[in-house]
Amino acid sequence: MVRARHPKKDIEAALRRAELQGWRVEQSSGTGHAWGRLYCQSNDQSCRNGEFCVFSVYGTPRNPFSHASRIRRIVDSCAHRCSRVPLVNLQKAR
Repeated sequence: MVRARHPKKDIEAALRRAELQGWRVEQSSGTGHAWGRLYCQSNDQSCRNGEFCVFSVYGTPRNPFSHASRIRRIVDSCAHRCSRVPLVNLQKAR
């Protein structure tokens, strides 16, 4: 199933990068602050000090660029390094 695009282009680019590295993006169905959630494939306690590689993606963050940077930082710091794709290929995917 194809997910909806995020309304902020910086965050959408960070989400695509996460998906290429094996992360799963699920869009929220209810109303609230979170647009969706980002999940690591492995999702075990050894990753991110027991935070289980889950991250809330906001629909209207105060600063979209810094929220996108935080998404990239979390994906890059994943202990499991799910399906690593070289950065060169990520730039061509845009």
